[in-house]
Amino acid sequence: MELKQKLPVPIEQYWFPGAIALILGAIYTPLIVHWYDGWINKSISIEHEYFSHGVIGLPFAAYIVWTNRHQWHKLPNNAHPLGAFFLALGGVLYLSGLPELVNLSFPAILTGVCLWLKGIEGFRLQAFPLLLVFLATPTEIPYLIEPYILPLQSFIATIAGFILHVLGMDVTVEQIYLFSGERIVEVAPHCAGLKMLFTSLYVALMLLYWTGALVERTKTVALLIGTVAISVIANIIRNALLTFLHGTGRESLFHWMHEGWGGDLYSAGMLGLVVLLLMWIEKNFSEIPDETALASANDEQQAND
Repeated sequence: MELKQKLPVPIEQYWFPGAIALILGAIYTPLIVHWYDGWINKSISIEHEYFSHGVIGLPFAAYIVWTNRHQWHKLPNNAHPLGAFFLALGGVLYLSGLPELVNLSFPAILTGVCLWLKGIEGFRLQAFPLLLVFLATPTEIPYLIEPYILPLQSFIATIAGFILHVLGMDVTVEQIYLFSGERIVEVAPHCAGLKMLFTSLYVALMLLYWTGALVERTKTVALLIGTVAISVIANIIRNALLTFLHGTGRESLFHWMHEGWGGDLYSAGMLGLVVLLLMWIEKNFSEIPDETALASANDEQQAND
């Protein structure tokens, strides 16, 4: 009687997902390495730097997928037709050879894999890490948004100029330009904090998920609104400081704050404020109890009594 030799359980359970992971790794590792090199060394376009939050976002997405692996394995294999659509879409985008489309093929392929292997339930399970990947994928979205944030640039320039005027500095504001003597500081979209707004909101989403507050509408809305306020106020102060340094001839400090690690330190401080804001919200905000659930609990309590 011939006996068939069975594979070890871990290999038998995970060989197929492992094979898919190896294939995706072989295809997309060069692309992701290119992203990280550009983000860390600032060797890519300014528009792509807007997505540098992917430095922490992609590993966090991978961590979530890893923690969900047991739930993923328990889901029945149930291919959804949309999986084939996203896989085909990702393939077409990748084979196009156009940088922006190749970038977008990454989240498209990942979405297709989830839908093809586990259907809608699999997609729901991995929805948040897929969102993190999509929001970290470099695209031309910042370039398309920039023409519409001129009012924000003008607002930041006006308030920064007002602050410096109150402090006794001779400053003239014309639209998005601050003039101090013969020196000019332009509040460009990048300097208006659009990049840091993207990063701050991205980090806020990560914090909401990490703390479990993402399912609570009050805390989520409060943190996102607070994050936008922190970003705008911090960039008003930053542009006022840059104008002061440039206008008073402190060029070394100006470049340290504008292009050096002083700007990175300032950005880190902004993200620290987002963390402190979430801690305050966690302490002072609570969800309004659902009336139906509360009534059911009261009925149950009365029945027990």
